[in-house]
Amino acid sequence: MNGLWLLAPFLLVRFGPLLSREAAARAARFAPMEGGERAAYWVYQLSTGALFLCLPFLRVGPAPALPFWAGLACYLSGLALCAASIAAFSAPSDGGLRTGGVYRLSRNPMYVSYFLCFAGMALLTRSAVLFGVVLVFQISGHWIILAEERWCAETFGEDYRWYSERVRRYL
Repeated sequence: MNGLWLLAPFLLVRFGPLLSREAAARAARFAPMEGGERAAYWVYQLSTGALFLCLPFLRVGPAPALPFWAGLACYLSGLALCAASIAAFSAPSDGGLRTGGVYRLSRNPMYVSYFLCFAGMALLTRSAVLFGVVLVFQISGHWIILAEERWCAETFGEDYRWYSERVRRYL
């Protein structure tokens, strides 16, 4: 199977539930960036493009059992977490701060889901290059998360500080 087919469920889960204009606008918005965060933003965008460009040239096929099942587990858990994250993110909330659903377990469940899903794709295609791109994607994503968390602290004040003291950044 061509690796490109791995993107179809991901894109459907990632963008399908964002049917309201408000949710789509919030999902497309990045927090204001400072200094090195701007460079990280562009590395993040380029690594996203590289993920999408690599997959058509890769194949999912017979593999040793452990990498295949580990890849499938990562991929499917990433899709499930992404769906739960999008559902929680899309639901309206008073004041705008999302703290329910999977946001009770992680301040950034969407980013965690992307990493799991993309790492699963790298394992399923057995591609060291794709795994390297996933690592660059995740490291640059961390800088974007720092910008988002600074914006949340400025926007939501004490509510966000209380939330961030009780809920981990990732898992």
